[in-house]
Amino acid sequence: MTTVLTHLILTDFRAYVRAELALDGRPVFLVGPNGAGKTNLLEAISLLSPGRGLRNASLSEMGRRGPGEVQGLAWAVAATVSSDGDTTRIGTGLDQAGAARRTVRLEGEAVPPGRLADLTRQVWLTPAQDRLFLEGASDRRRFFDRLVFAAEPGHAAHAQAYEKSLRERLRLLTDGPADPAWLTALEARLAEAGTQLALARARTLVALQDEIDSRGDRPFPQARLTLTGDWEGLALAGIEPAEIAARLARALASGRDRDGGAGRSLVGPHRGDLAVHHVEKDRPAGECSTGEQKALILNLILAQAARLSRAESAPNPILLLDEVSAHLDRSRRAALYEEIEALKLQAFLTGTDELLFEDLKGRAQGVHVDRAGLLSLDTE
Repeated sequence: MTTVLTHLILTDFRAYVRAELALDGRPVFLVGPNGAGKTNLLEAISLLSPGRGLRNASLSEMGRRGPGEVQGLAWAVAATVSSDGDTTRIGTGLDQAGAARRTVRLEGEAVPPGRLADLTRQVWLTPAQDRLFLEGASDRRRFFDRLVFAAEPGHAAHAQAYEKSLRERLRLLTDGPADPAWLTALEARLAEAGTQLALARARTLVALQDEIDSRGDRPFPQARLTLTGDWEGLALAGIEPAEIAARLARALASGRDRDGGAGRSLVGPHRGDLAVHHVEKDRPAGECSTGEQKALILNLILAQAARLSRAESAPNPILLLDEVSAHLDRSRRAALYEEIEALKLQAFLTGTDELLFEDLKGRAQGVHVDRAGLLSLDTE
């Protein structure tokens, strides 16, 4: 399903009083100095999908604030989405400053945020992920789960159910009362949701590895992917879901005293990790150069984008790539642009230097971003 944004409007979002951008479906490169608002535009687009967006920020942070103001204004992001020629108006934001939840509307009607996944699927890469292979496992899990979610939107609901039950169980173990029947019920819910998390991660890992292996002639380094979690390992080994759930429930029950004493849950899919190995250099990604690490991450993102672009019953992905081009040499930048174009994806890329997008001139929309607003660049 070919999906693109054709119109974007921001109101009181971050530093923007109002910004409006007409889009023609081609890739878009946003050029401007640091602090001009390029990433703010990407963040606004990312909120047209379920979740907290590419910055994982609180809703109150997103509203425009004047000097000395602590609380931001009510804000809105609206867009028109075209899917195989059919257009839909979507919007999200805070109806009033300080609201606890954002409102989502399709054609003016309020709907649950999860409905956004029916219209847009997004994958992004930001400078915050530059140290993905050097930081803790939680960052890699979050990155990988975003790739899973782009293919299987139900993954987010399983993750939320799992995290909620995990918090409730830990509260009982640390603060009491540690009622065995209540704990058993919570652990059953944890085991069910955790099994679904592990299965979805395993499916995505296998599919991504197959995609990467089938595209060995690309100028991005070949990657070997591994999920190190016990429960993902069982899923990859083909163990039946009911058996995985039963084992997880038993492990949780036997670890109650240990978890209560530690003040954290020490078993479950929230402990897993993603390992990436540079095949040609035969070394872990964390031991590679910054440019090679960025290229490895891009390989995963492009592999997932390629998979999703072939799906006939779901939207093809929109790529949000913040300051990616600056870390790639000329040949890899050209390869990235060619792949985006070949996959017929709408991608939004940012950079401070227009020369980074020289190979996109005439094939993409260029927009100059500064405090004065958005200015279309001549790309012909």
